[in-house]
Amino acid sequence: MALLGMRNLALRLAVAALAGAAVHADAQEPVTDEYHVKAAFLYNFAKFVEWPPGLPGAPSSIAICVLGQNPFGGMLEDTVSGKNVDAKTFVVRRVSDGKAAALCQILFVSSSERTRLGALLGELRTAHVLTVGESDGFIEEGGIVNLKLDSGKIQIQININAADQAGLRISSKLLSLAQIVRKPVPAK
Repeated sequence: MALLGMRNLALRLAVAALAGAAVHADAQEPVTDEYHVKAAFLYNFAKFVEWPPGLPGAPSSIAICVLGQNPFGGMLEDTVSGKNVDAKTFVVRRVSDGKAAALCQILFVSSSERTRLGALLGELRTAHVLTVGESDGFIEEGGIVNLKLDSGKIQIQININAADQAGLRISSKLLSLAQIVRKPVPAK
């Protein structure tokens, strides 16, 4: 019972940190602060998403991948360095296509990939990858999470239908912080 209480406390603290990060994107230094916050979101998403058991990739790690221009610089690596979730360490990788992205647990799709979104998300639709974007239309193209900058704050949009199709379970704690979208996932 004590273990359950500790997990509940840890979950509440993580949700509070995630919520706090959402309100700290300040317009004074938009790019730096925006991507610090987005890096924190990517790390925290690993705490609130359940992937099906037995997925490909290293069983002792969670791969956060970046597709397209890397807006984080070294911030993403710094954010996850030395951290773990459920005894899994983090690995940050750059990928260039859907085949490599299918081996990631979390995929950040840079806004530089806007023209390839439909094809890329079509490839990953059932690959059990949490796709995270930052572009207008990301959710409509079949992305799962969109991090939208609005009035200097990062807003989370989650497409429940896309998460279901990818076989991912998103915690109600994370869903409570997001704008829930139920867009049909485009056919391949």
